[in-house]
Amino acid sequence: MSNLHLPNGTTNTAHATRGGVGEHVSFHMFFDFWMLEQNYQLQELVSATKEWGGNSVLVRDVVEQVVHHYEHYYKTKSMWAKQDILSMFSPTWTSSLEKAFIWVGGWRPTTAFHLLYSKCSLQLEAAFEDYHHLPSGLNTGDLGDLSHSQMVRVDELHKSTLRKEKMITEKLAKKQETIADSSMVGLTTELMVRMEEHDQQVTVDAALASKENGLVGILQMADDLRLKTLKELILILSPIQGAYFLIAAAELHLKIHQWGKKRDASRNHHHHHHHYYC
Repeated sequence: MSNLHLPNGTTNTAHATRGGVGEHVSFHMFFDFWMLEQNYQLQELVSATKEWGGNSVLVRDVVEQVVHHYEHYYKTKSMWAKQDILSMFSPTWTSSLEKAFIWVGGWRPTTAFHLLYSKCSLQLEAAFEDYHHLPSGLNTGDLGDLSHSQMVRVDELHKSTLRKEKMITEKLAKKQETIADSSMVGLTTELMVRMEEHDQQVTVDAALASKENGLVGILQMADDLRLKTLKELILILSPIQGAYFLIAAAELHLKIHQWGKKRDASRNHHHHHHHYYC
């Protein structure tokens, strides 16, 4: 991963940001490249955990690089959202499977806790199975080894994240309801139909602009909560636990993306053949 220079989160992916590049570069292209980098970083994390041996310096450096990579993703996403907010709510770069689980243009922040609990449980089970092989009992250093105080802090963060998530969900619901407000319904009246086409478009664009701007603000709140949740969870965990958590997050993200794309391709293939033989 040395060719990526990711501690600053700038090299390579920076070329896909708005400003300094041609208009042909899209967020879709940026996303695809970011996913490739995430795969590189996954290998880096796995290597770091294998070489750990109780020394947190190497692991901490890799964890910091990965967090910077997420920061860079949301910074770039924010820039593109201001240009084309609607595509962020119906992304072309994700599969149908991923779209079905999208919350306000991305992953639901509380999913991070369910991922952590699932990984804790699986690693604890593995530790019990390997109990007789472990020289120091169950002190594995992984996510099956969370202390009571860590669990209390995770639980508090989970509750506060859930509250913020609900607040953002309500804000989006209120914004979505405005699609049927008097200004919008007024645009569909007979008076509007008699307007010149150009004037119609100007009036419609003006009415939709404020709604789209509202969506930009709501997406920003959701993305801020996603990043904040990830960073605060990492702070609660030890460096090696943080690495295990980020490995689980990357594996889940990459696999769901891969499975979803595969299912879409298979569905499209069957659909094409059905039309061909009809």
